[in-house]
Amino acid sequence: MGISIGELKPGNTILYNQELYIILACEHAKIARGSAFCRVKLKNLKTNQVFERTLRDSDNVSEAVTEKRKLQYLYQQAEQYHFMDLTTYDDLSLSSSRIADKAVWLKEDLGLIGFFYDDQLIDLELPSSLIYEVVETEPGYKGDTVKQGTKPAKLKNGLVVNVPIFVNNGERIKVDTRTKAYLGRA
Repeated sequence: MGISIGELKPGNTILYNQELYIILACEHAKIARGSAFCRVKLKNLKTNQVFERTLRDSDNVSEAVTEKRKLQYLYQQAEQYHFMDLTTYDDLSLSSSRIADKAVWLKEDLGLIGFFYDDQLIDLELPSSLIYEVVETEPGYKGDTVKQGTKPAKLKNGLVVNVPIFVNNGERIKVDTRTKAYLGRA
């Protein structure tokens, strides 16, 4: 069943040209006497490619019904990441190519949300922030308590983020998973 472009919004999952996409951004427009259209930023859920398209009502766009389920990250084996469905206790896996941008955030026993289409795990939604330990950074000095300057810090997961100058090695900090920004001490 096709849907109107007026119903498109970020976060929707759609079928477009027989492929499954999630809408990342959406801008509706109507110019003078022309027909309405929608500029969308789409992410292919199979290939992880992101691109922009202009959709019109004449395009073959239909809504894809996806299901969200609570998952727990278990372990990585070769190129596969394994998760447990917390309702059915099934062991599910995704290849590293499917979740390349999210793999750096995965740590043992992490709770997250899985997107399912036709009862197949297709994508993950991470928590908005996670707590990690700082393993390598320049030492802070006594009196460095003002948030004026920043310095790079390497976290336990290997990611490097900018932190205030008062953060030292061994401290646990909260990091935004979407922007990779420092949010505060944990």
